[in-house]
Amino acid sequence: MIINVLLPQSGMGMQDAEIISWFKSIGDEISEGEILVEVEAAKVTVEIPSPVSGKVVDILAQEGETVEVREIIAKIQATL
Repeated sequence: MIINVLLPQSGMGMQDAEIISWFKSIGDEISEGEILVEVEAAKVTVEIPSPVSGKVVDILAQEGETVEVREIIAKIQATL
């Protein structure tokens, strides 16, 4: 099953965030809770963990790009 990873809202006024650094690439295995990406919103850096264990199959937001809250930033093929 493909799981969409959404940019979460980490603060009340957060509307968007800049992708700072991806810790995984397409094809990499990842465990649930492992840090997937680091973003910056309102001068605060936030690490976003993977919601599931599996394989990263797509990265939809590039480093330096600003994305909206709840926008899909990556896709993970979940392992059962």
